[in-house]
Amino acid sequence: MKLTLDGGISDAIGGTPLVRLRQLFRDAPFEVYGKLEWMNPGGSAKDRPALFMIRKAIERGELDSGSIVVESSSGNLAISLAQLCRYLGLRFICVVDPRTTEQHLRIIRSFGGEIDLVSQPDPQTGEFLPARINRVKELLRQLPKAFWTNQYGNPDNALAHAETTMHEIGERLGPIEYLFCGVSSCGTIRGCMDYVRSRNWPTKIVAVDAEGSIIFGGATGPRKFPGLGAARVPELYRDDIADAAVHVSDADCVRGCRELVRYEAILAGASSGGVIAAIQRMASGIPDGAVCAAIMPDRGERYLDTVYNDEWVRRELGLDLSSLQGG
Repeated sequence: MKLTLDGGISDAIGGTPLVRLRQLFRDAPFEVYGKLEWMNPGGSAKDRPALFMIRKAIERGELDSGSIVVESSSGNLAISLAQLCRYLGLRFICVVDPRTTEQHLRIIRSFGGEIDLVSQPDPQTGEFLPARINRVKELLRQLPKAFWTNQYGNPDNALAHAETTMHEIGERLGPIEYLFCGVSSCGTIRGCMDYVRSRNWPTKIVAVDAEGSIIFGGATGPRKFPGLGAARVPELYRDDIADAAVHVSDADCVRGCRELVRYEAILAGASSGGVIAAIQRMASGIPDGAVCAAIMPDRGERYLDTVYNDEWVRRELGLDLSSLQGG
């Protein structure tokens, strides 16, 4: 049977609001607008590439009604794919590792997604991502109708953000001076870069990477939160993908999230806190009158047991909560 991915829940993806962060940056001589990607129906920016990767694969004849969609994900893309596969009636298998939160897993299962947990890291690198990808490749060999969306190297991932995310920012704000974007698969930042460069905008693109991620030359190391950084350089990465890179710690992410709640009443995920921390770190170098956009990837309810749990923050990060604004 011929599949089509139009109408229904797919029509609700995109068109997320841009909110000026007036209170958090009230003393700054520049403006910051948050792109609230957690208002997509699947709760994150990953709804956009999930839609494009599935839709384009159907158009190319790579997916049909008997296909099995397989992906490696730390959680958000898995939710987005599980939602769309449920709508299409397709089987979906997600390869995850122990860092994926229980909340993410419950949502994936609620949509009928199947969880394939990789419990041991790759023996050569000590990282989970290579182990997850190896498991995906095993599933592709074992399941003849399996199709890997491959968020790390699929150009449709970046295309989604060029044609929707950055297009929406441009329509609202014009050729902005700064874009702050968290990185993992590099789909968001690559698509936004393609849009900006194709129009010769003066926009400075700032990649927000995690300490412990190697994407922008950092040393590999442990990270508490999924969704920011990676243990391998994705195929979508390019050397000119960003004008600057800022590495943020797990503690930075928590502080940024807590400040978003305190000053803006925005309950966002860990990566959003990292983006806020990066803007604060670079604030002294941002010119007066500059307009900045910050992409906020997902919603905070998925981090109630970590980012917003005082006991967890104290135990896992050793933070003095009195130093956390909004803590």
